[in-house]
Amino acid sequence: MNNNFSTLPEAGQSCPMVSFVNLISGKWAIPILYRLMVIDAPVRFSDLQRAVRPITQKELTRQLRQFESRKLLTRQVFAEVPPRVEYQITELGKSLRPTLDSLAHWMRENSGELEG
Repeated sequence: MNNNFSTLPEAGQSCPMVSFVNLISGKWAIPILYRLMVIDAPVRFSDLQRAVRPITQKELTRQLRQFESRKLLTRQVFAEVPPRVEYQITELGKSLRPTLDSLAHWMRENSGELEG
């Protein structure tokens, strides 16, 4: 086992892994991100909510705002009646795909050992 601790943050500094886990740890975070990655086109709020059932409107709004503030997706509001809002994954958001795919692969490979 490699015990190289040179990549760990100094005491008192934030840990990038903790930030990453906080970003994707919500119940709906990964399903929302994957749906946006697969669609890879602008998607309306209502269509996204249907695709990630049974998420509530409140929870989807909260999660989308978090992703928008972290620049993982863009939000475009159209001046129409009724109002139309579309969301789209950004290049930064797309760059998470290999990491999430790798985590999914690891879970499939090790799920038997993880069951307690």
